[in-house]
Amino acid sequence: MRQELLDALGVEHIQTGAVCVYHNLVPVAVEALQGTSIPVAAVSTGFPAGQTPFDLKLREIEASVKAGAREIDIVISRAHVLTGNWQALYDEVKAFREACGEAHLKTILATHELATLRNVSMASLICMMAGADFIKTSTGKESVNAILPVGLVMTRAIRDYYEQTGYKVGFKPAGGIRSAKASLDWLILMKEELGNDWLNNVLFRIGASGLLSDIERQVEHFVSGHYAAAHHNPLV
Repeated sequence: MRQELLDALGVEHIQTGAVCVYHNLVPVAVEALQGTSIPVAAVSTGFPAGQTPFDLKLREIEASVKAGAREIDIVISRAHVLTGNWQALYDEVKAFREACGEAHLKTILATHELATLRNVSMASLICMMAGADFIKTSTGKESVNAILPVGLVMTRAIRDYYEQTGYKVGFKPAGGIRSAKASLDWLILMKEELGNDWLNNVLFRIGASGLLSDIERQVEHFVSGHYAAAHHNPLV
């Protein structure tokens, strides 16, 4: 965000929760972010489809962690969900968790490909049981990505899991969130379903690379009373 807008708001610094890249760009991102507290996240396990051999998925995670990624976003095997093979899903995610080591694990469910909300709920629970630090709606590559009905199911699964275990799992809606107004819907969902403890970037992220431009546009309107021309906000 432009410095003059931050100055007008009286805000010293705003930064993203993480920078998410493919494995081959992890070293580049790590170097670029030296001196900041911003972690590098790597999409892994054959993102976005997950159609690579299991051993290769594990090696990809290990390589990304070795290269400096502090967060790993994996995609689950949708076939395990669609066939009801919950043990296989648990074993897969547990192995991914072990391969991550100290890195945070975010499990992408690709909810639009899971057929039913019941499957979304079960997949959320299994991933949390297997050690996921976050559950995430979508890859951003599906025809339908983050939508509120799915978010409600997933946040309630997180709440149930917390009430039973005392462990807080994070939530990340991703894909299709392009306006500041839409992001407020997700903030309200988190506030109503999980409470203030989840209203921070440790337990809540929005995966939306196209969102920044509209946030900047709305902030400029707040500061100046006018909407900026598109070329003033080049990030889209």
